[in-house]
Amino acid sequence: MTRVVVTGAGAVSACGLGREALWHGVASGQSGVCSVDFPAIGNQRVGTAAALSADSLETLAEDLKHRMRDPVAVYAVRAAHEAIEQAGLTDGDFGDACGVVIGSGFGGAKTLDDNYMAFGVDRKMRLDPMAVPKIMTNAAASWVSMEFGASGPIYASSTACSSGSQSIGLAYQMLKGGAMQRCLAGGSEACLVGGVFRVWELLRVMTAEKNRPFSKDRNGMTLGEGAGILVMETLESAQARGADILCEIVGYGTNSDAGDLLRPNPKRASACMELAIADAGVSPSEIGYVNAQGTGTVANDVTEVGALRDVFGADLKGLEVSSTKPIHGHALGAAGAIEAVVSIEALRHQIAPPTINFNEVDPKIGIDPVANTARPISTNAVMSNSLAFGGINASLVFAKFDG
Repeated sequence: MTRVVVTGAGAVSACGLGREALWHGVASGQSGVCSVDFPAIGNQRVGTAAALSADSLETLAEDLKHRMRDPVAVYAVRAAHEAIEQAGLTDGDFGDACGVVIGSGFGGAKTLDDNYMAFGVDRKMRLDPMAVPKIMTNAAASWVSMEFGASGPIYASSTACSSGSQSIGLAYQMLKGGAMQRCLAGGSEACLVGGVFRVWELLRVMTAEKNRPFSKDRNGMTLGEGAGILVMETLESAQARGADILCEIVGYGTNSDAGDLLRPNPKRASACMELAIADAGVSPSEIGYVNAQGTGTVANDVTEVGALRDVFGADLKGLEVSSTKPIHGHALGAAGAIEAVVSIEALRHQIAPPTINFNEVDPKIGIDPVANTARPISTNAVMSNSLAFGGINASLVFAKFDG
């Protein structure tokens, strides 16, 4: 059976540019959530989001001026450059041997919002002639493909909050199946614009206070943005290049609830995790940390913890669970990819990052997560969960590489 390994990782997040900035933020509990203001929203209720900092935007300023790239593509290309540099790929490693699988929930949200405002509010007839290629959900994947000459298979999963995780899972399956030797996989999102923010406000799932997953006083999520990209390869490919291997992807599971569009089904979430564990060929007790979906909404956290108990036992003995979303925000289509990077770093550093802002155990959940301060772990395997609107579930299992 073909084994699949990770040789590079890159990130763009509210914690800063790069995986090290992301890991420092989540491991130390330093949140990237900041104040945001959208002038077009006259009655803005929620005033915070995990937006890119002014320093990050200044660094990306020239890239963001690109005539045909929405920020969603800029973030993906930036993260891909970092992942490729760490992996040590050179020009000869791309071509047909390398595919691209990068998901997004909204695609070119800024371009769409700018043009809707120009046309619908200001009645301008001269709009951005490059709007369509910038808006397309596949734009991030296509630009990464063109940036590096990766002419193998290309896909763009758009499955809400599972987009990033499903993209990594699809790449894993294709590598195992021999469709390519290596792949740039992950997710990107640049959704912090007036129109998108307002409709999330109207859905009443965002908190106007602090994001507190699993805490008794939780009352909603915090939106974020960014990108996470992995360089994934067959073990044979990585060893032939003499590449340093960060970890191995050993399991992937995905399924659907086929039920309510917004309310998740704990039985289907647990079935998804069981699929990933079975694919990995490990027992639940061998997984020492789970990076949870952990949005901080009242319903999601109850559902996910119930599913975790079904899989790992009622007392969750020996398992550390945390949500890092209060730090990097819920980046929607990029969330699973950013959290995959976090999970890999947790495995490599043997540290479970904290769920910050946690105040009190909710008796309806009864879980005491890794709260406010990171905890040391000793494990060979970790899991990352994504449970998306639409009832789309995805779980990934990463393991220490054992040659």
